[in-house]
Amino acid sequence: MKRHVDERLTAWKNKPYRKSLLLRGARQVGKTYSVRELAKQFPSYIEVNFELMPKVRTFFEEDREPQELVRKLSSYFNMSVTPGETLLFLDEIQACPDALHSLRYFYEEMPGLHVIAAGSLLEFALEELSSFGVGRIEFLYMYPLSFFEFLEATKAGRLVSLIKEMTPDKPLDGPFHDKLMELMRYFIMTGGMPEVVATFAGTNDVAAAVRVQNALLLSLTNDFAKYRKRAPTRRLTEVFRSIAMQSGSKFKYSAVSDESSTLIKDSLELLIKAGIAYPVIHSDARGVPLGAQIRPRRFKVIVFDTGLTMRLLGMKTAEVVTTPFEELVNRGSLAEQFVGLELMKASPPEGPSDLYYWHREAAASNAELDYVTTYERQIVPIEVKSGSRGKMQSLYRFLDERGLQRGFRVAGEPAGQYDRIIVLPLYAVANLQDEKWMRDNFPSRA
Repeated sequence: MKRHVDERLTAWKNKPYRKSLLLRGARQVGKTYSVRELAKQFPSYIEVNFELMPKVRTFFEEDREPQELVRKLSSYFNMSVTPGETLLFLDEIQACPDALHSLRYFYEEMPGLHVIAAGSLLEFALEELSSFGVGRIEFLYMYPLSFFEFLEATKAGRLVSLIKEMTPDKPLDGPFHDKLMELMRYFIMTGGMPEVVATFAGTNDVAAAVRVQNALLLSLTNDFAKYRKRAPTRRLTEVFRSIAMQSGSKFKYSAVSDESSTLIKDSLELLIKAGIAYPVIHSDARGVPLGAQIRPRRFKVIVFDTGLTMRLLGMKTAEVVTTPFEELVNRGSLAEQFVGLELMKASPPEGPSDLYYWHREAAASNAELDYVTTYERQIVPIEVKSGSRGKMQSLYRFLDERGLQRGFRVAGEPAGQYDRIIVLPLYAVANLQDEKWMRDNFPSRA
């Protein structure tokens, strides 16, 4: 299964001067698979899983000197370790904090050796470290598959180039648009978890994919037991389900349970840290950067995968297959969730992506934009519509108040333009993070 991050991994491999690389992201989004694919480019490969190989932890607990660590690993795996030829992969590294500390020393003392680390619940381990290798370690963030990756996996990859070449003046022909909207239905149903997508791509059976989803959801919630020192499993499960129920709306602690908002807030922060929920924070959006104008107490939250959201909402397979698309994506604000996830997945993987929205609460002029982002220090407002109907009063109002030339309506209709509004089909959201496409279709301030 081809992933966009694979190109970044290859670029990292070919750097003349590289740092140790730390892959970050939620459980089961494909980190280990991508590293194993990269390993095919090396003459030799050693994979250490600290959860499955607890004895190997003692090597790092006793010594952080890279030369000595490599000597021990070479003997343990009965394999030579040669800088420039060997890829060393330290998986589930959160189970061995001493190994996390060692990453910086590989860069300083063995820069020729390719070292990658990854792990689940890694953010918790990093939070507890008193110091870390700032400036000596590179990061890449991984997410579930994007819609473009889904098209590649389902043998529809040629449609990706058509989407990237599409413009408001030259929308896709009707048959291509209809085909992509139908593929979007399946993508929103399956979500982007690699195992689910692989099952669907191999069988073309939605029910089989849903069975895998159910198992993944059970695995994720069972993982909550690992957070037990921080929050009870029951409360974490309640908050996780409530995120799906409240998707598209300002998150309210009171909608979760009658417990203290502080306890619910702690649980929510844990789920966000684990990468299975993403906050969408309110910004006044009066200038760049958007993060400098946030209101932290006003935010939405989305689950990291649309397919798992549908499982949390209890939607049945037969219902999903037969429900009209516009009605389907309105449930749990799936269209809005899909757009936010696509914006994140299409952003540069070297750093964490932040999502923002804008909302004005006033008795006579309530208005909201689903997302606001930026391009070349310009604000880019985005309004999401699941179908081809709906007014755009909030978008026009925002454009007028901020003195902006263009805004985007992302909807279930072909590309086009209404006055100052560029219409982008839902399947083309990733174009908003494509520099070439934006340069050609979004006018600069000048």
